[in-house]
Amino acid sequence: MKLLKRNLLNIILVAFVAILFIFPEVKLKIKDLFFPVAAIENAITLKDADYDIQLKGINVPDTNLKTLKGNKLVFLNFWGTWCPPCREEWPAIQKLYDSRKDKIDFVLIAMQDEEGKVRKFLKDNNYTAPVYIAQSPVTNNVLPKVFPTTFLLDKNGRILLKEDASKDWNSKSVHDFIDNVTK
Repeated sequence: MKLLKRNLLNIILVAFVAILFIFPEVKLKIKDLFFPVAAIENAITLKDADYDIQLKGINVPDTNLKTLKGNKLVFLNFWGTWCPPCREEWPAIQKLYDSRKDKIDFVLIAMQDEEGKVRKFLKDNNYTAPVYIAQSPVTNNVLPKVFPTTFLLDKNGRILLKEDASKDWNSKSVHDFIDNVTK
């Protein structure tokens, strides 16, 4: 009994860590609770060259990212079908797209991926958010170091939010943040 009392905190800690690994959605909820906006980078504004990315549309027409600058917020996500955290966040991105496509231009760029695999992934999961494959180089200012990487850009190219990990994009904190910056 004494051994149990002494080690109770250790047992609880190990159980908590195990739950985080077994149920990744719990980790996302905790992260969202304590860090509702992952990184606000007020001082960084993308240059015109950063926006000059020719995009081949997978489920939408081809475009260049620079055509979206100046219109609305831009949700710019770099992902891949080969990336488990990327696939994990897709349902939340789709829900955010469904509810906010009138206020935000969505650009999801599949990186290091084959077009056929991307099309199959979208079809198998009934995803309709706009997906592209970059046809021109991506500058170092936006080129992801990890996947997924997501930027929320204002209409002038200022980085409002940067997330270098999977996130629940349909959370209340994200919706509140969007509401605050679109007022």
